Amino acid sequence: MDRQRRRGFAYVALFVGAVVAYTVAYKYGMALFEGKERSLLASFQIVVETFTTTGYGEDAPWQSAQMLGLMVMMQLSGVFLIFLTLPLFVVPWVERRLEVEPPSEVEMQNHVVICGFSPRGEVLIAELEAQDVEYVVVEPDRAVARDLHEGGMSVINGDPDSSETLLRASVESARAVVLDYEDERNATVSLSVREVNPQVRTVAFVDDRDLGRYLELAGTDEILSPRDLLGKSLADKVTSVMTTQLGETVDIGADVEFIELPVQRGAELDGVTLAESGIRERTGANVIGVWLGGQFVANVDPDRRLDRNTVLLVAGMESQLEAAMDLTLAPGRRRTDHVIVAGHGEVGQTVREAIATSHIQCTVIDIEAGPGVDIVGDATEESTLREAGIDDAAALIVALGDDATTVFTTLVARAANPEVEIICRANETESVGKLYAAGADYVLALASVSGRMLAESILDEDVVTLDTQIDIVRTEAPRLSAKTPAEAHIRERTDCTVIAVERDGTVHTDIGPDFRIERGDALVVAGADEDIARFYDLAGVHRDD
Repeated sequence: MDRQRRRGFAYVALFVGAVVAYTVAYKYGMALFEGKERSLLASFQIVVETFTTTGYGEDAPWQSAQMLGLMVMMQLSGVFLIFLTLPLFVVPWVERRLEVEPPSEVEMQNHVVICGFSPRGEVLIAELEAQDVEYVVVEPDRAVARDLHEGGMSVINGDPDSSETLLRASVESARAVVLDYEDERNATVSLSVREVNPQVRTVAFVDDRDLGRYLELAGTDEILSPRDLLGKSLADKVTSVMTTQLGETVDIGADVEFIELPVQRGAELDGVTLAESGIRERTGANVIGVWLGGQFVANVDPDRRLDRNTVLLVAGMESQLEAAMDLTLAPGRRRTDHVIVAGHGEVGQTVREAIATSHIQCTVIDIEAGPGVDIVGDATEESTLREAGIDDAAALIVALGDDATTVFTTLVARAANPEVEIICRANETESVGKLYAAGADYVLALASVSGRMLAESILDEDVVTLDTQIDIVRTEAPRLSAKTPAEAHIRERTDCTVIAVERDGTVHTDIGPDFRIERGDALVVAGADEDIARFYDLAGVHRDD
């Protein structure tokens, strides 16, 4: 029994008890103190009239002090009990009548059914909306479903374990089903989905890698382990920080690649504005956007100064990217010495294993002893970090499971060594800003990585890196024919960047303001999800669901 129902029963019992007690007291009080006999029914009528403030009939006024006192108590009690019904029953009833309930079913084709709602689901939904792909969230909690509906999301309220609910979500005509619960429930939902539509593609997250095979037995087509990818991404970031060679780039074809380049303290770009840097003129690489304190800015102000909290997202040929990387590296700084990993859970283990393949010295800190742990201790204590070698470490990866602990570890590490590169894992997206404020140089959010994994899997889209929200598209642009990017105001109107043009089998990467787009050109365009949608509208591109 829920709390609201218990309150209701308690109120009804109190109200009935008060009415019965006052009815009996009035009957005998009138006989004893006023000398007038009244039946129980007549006494009950007086109590109701008093409680509802409609009058007292022929018995008023009373002569005895005892009866006057009884009536005063009855009046006060009646007002209290009557007005108590407002917050307990009347107001909730009115609110329920005014609430906009989510639909009970949807009729869709080629859509995505999302069973369960989480921050990683939000990332996926943003991707789907940007690509004009329909979706529906199946949420068992009525209040959560109502809030999502009021927030503009497509949602139905129901139990995803139920075939009836899945039918109401049009699973029989869906392109994919996402399972976003704990591992055990994902397995039961997967079985229910298979009953309704054996052919639909199902994708599930797994918290425990060992349980993935059971989900496969339940009929799940693809198992995603975001912690594995997060660990590999963290390792890649620190590898790129510690070496003068290009780290993992993203090949988008035609020899054009993408890479993120953190600006290091003391580098040539440290302290200059984007306009002063002359990156494109000097290297031929295009700056797609920059990360500033965890926020991606596509159309960055040319007068914005770059510093160690800036990460450039750059596109170009390999030689162009190498030239751009030289501008972001601090000269004479040791790059291949020592890295510390704080936390040896699933993410930390993946980080350590990935770093080991790069032949970089690695020291692992964890609160508990175990294989692969070099130092047993609390990473939030400066003495533990110093024992691990924070004084001369090139980088620290904080792979702890708790965001508050990660923030504090970052503060301690930054105070211990102002020069060390700090790369952090964040479980919650809300923690990203706090970690940058605490001194982190780069932060990867688990929810963002997970959502991008889903988008790549379901939409088969090109993704720069799974921890960003930048997409690459190749498309013709009918409305931009015979115009230059400057004349079309592509950057200003969409925040997208044209990084290459394929024309008659030749790829042009030097897309200056005077480059004129011709009919039949295939433009390679980069931008955030919503920016790509705006570019499609500007260029007259027809999107197929």
